[in-house]
Amino acid sequence: MISQFVIHTLKIYGQPYGLAMVPMGADERETVLRTSSEQRIREMTEQGWWGTDRLDDLFTRAVQASPHRTALIDPLDRTQFTDGEPKRWTFSELSLLADNLTADLYNEGLRQNDIVVVQLPNIAELAILYLALDKLGVIISPVPMQYGPFELSKANELLSPAAYISVSHFKGKAFAEGHLGSFDSACTRLCFGEGVPDGMDALALDNNGNRDNGPSRQYQRSLTLCANDIFTICWTSGTTGLPKGVPRSHNMWMASAMGAHDVAQMRDHEVLLNPFPLVNMAAIGGFLYCWLMRECTLVLHHPFDMQVYLQQIQQEQVAYTIAPPAVLTMLLNRRDILDSVDVSSLRAIGSGSAPLSEFMVAGFGNDFGIEILNIFGSNEGICLASGPQDVPVFADRAHYFPRFGVEGFEWSNRAAAFTRTRLVSLDSREEIQSAGEPGELEVWGATLFDGYYQSTLANEEVFTADGYFRTGDVFQIASSGGQPDLYQFVGRCKDIIVRGGVNISPAEIDNELTAHPKLAEVCVVGVDDPVLGERVGVAVVPKPEQSVDLKDITSFLEERGMAVFKFPERLVCVEALPYNATGKVQRRDVRQLFDT
Repeated sequence: MISQFVIHTLKIYGQPYGLAMVPMGADERETVLRTSSEQRIREMTEQGWWGTDRLDDLFTRAVQASPHRTALIDPLDRTQFTDGEPKRWTFSELSLLADNLTADLYNEGLRQNDIVVVQLPNIAELAILYLALDKLGVIISPVPMQYGPFELSKANELLSPAAYISVSHFKGKAFAEGHLGSFDSACTRLCFGEGVPDGMDALALDNNGNRDNGPSRQYQRSLTLCANDIFTICWTSGTTGLPKGVPRSHNMWMASAMGAHDVAQMRDHEVLLNPFPLVNMAAIGGFLYCWLMRECTLVLHHPFDMQVYLQQIQQEQVAYTIAPPAVLTMLLNRRDILDSVDVSSLRAIGSGSAPLSEFMVAGFGNDFGIEILNIFGSNEGICLASGPQDVPVFADRAHYFPRFGVEGFEWSNRAAAFTRTRLVSLDSREEIQSAGEPGELEVWGATLFDGYYQSTLANEEVFTADGYFRTGDVFQIASSGGQPDLYQFVGRCKDIIVRGGVNISPAEIDNELTAHPKLAEVCVVGVDDPVLGERVGVAVVPKPEQSVDLKDITSFLEERGMAVFKFPERLVCVEALPYNATGKVQRRDVRQLFDT
């Protein structure tokens, strides 16, 4: 079966889940942008895993059902990092803003199948932009605020975007102005905020209900849009190291959102706080779609500020949010901070991007009645989720994930029904059936993308012959109650430390050291060694008024019974570890600390 993905003058051919590219003539241009083959669409639809809803359909129903309910709330400290006062809108007010913004984008020349690179912080304009672009059938490629001219030039080269949308100022500096040179002259440059720089057209949220949006609405009525159309092209390093575009359809996002929805047990009309950038799986699948599915109130937060974050939880009576494990562990170690705010509205917090500790999961559960959810996902569509329904024991939930899609096991999360997973040996590539043997996780299912954009060689590398995605993540089968029903994360294939030919998981040592009484943050990495190949290094952030030496680390691990060969042999103390936009420690940057 042919798998087609048409972008301007490109058509992709290949088997389902594996893509290759050849040029096509301009006269052959088609209007439907899809990566999934008809075979895959038919299979997913017949199983009931894919449907017909796009983001705009969810929004329309939410507006009709809850017009006067508060829908969207700006970051409390918006004036501290960008233009404009923080505001809040009901669903009906949001509908008018989205309609007017759609008309403005239409008047700027954006049409179905265009790709737009969007670089905005977590402000209301970004959430409303998702809604407006979907109405026009435009593909959004959201990029982190950390991307500079180098990364944006690569995006321009790969995507040939019709437009770039950004913000005038960010963190006290002229932001958009410094990025204009990254895009071709054919790319329309649009900007929110004050003092729009030369070469950009101004955009603004407009609540004027008397505007003539007739041409835009007429164009929208002429469109044939589908939940299988590509809606986003997000960015990831994936398993091959270099940044790559990840095309995803509404149906792929809807499937991911179901997994996030079910593990969090989301409820109608509750308040959600999203502190992660709306550019990736955690925020788009975990909040953007779920927000509208349940007609919730979405509170935005950016950049991460602990004081503001806790203030929003108390002020808005937040029921569900997410946070990195390091942040949650720090809060438990600083009870004075938690005791100073009212977090009684919180019933659950999602966490992930790094291993969780039993200390943290049990601490929030026992002392505050807050369930910590262990979530493992990626922009490609990996979706594992460990919550109280499927993994009720705190110690298990900190370390393990249900084996979604493995024959013989049933789970409450709907993602388990439309996911298949397996572990394969890192050496023989044979499937692993027994507990305790590390192997690479391979995934198939409704949440998964079809292939990286214009990356034929990468797609050949990361997809198996039978359509499974090779995640690059190492897990092992673990037992719960005598049954091999859980997965335990071991590490990334490239994160594994090989010391004298013995594999060591840095995540395992990280997890133990999170409970060290002198440490606020910790990250274990492999350090090059001419004799053993690698030795174990640890970078630490001591708690205030604490000093740490290597003996403190090794004695602590010895008390916990860890094997001596896993003990760190080098230590660096730093004021802060390097994190990416989603709160994940960047091990490659930590390794560089040992080079000085």
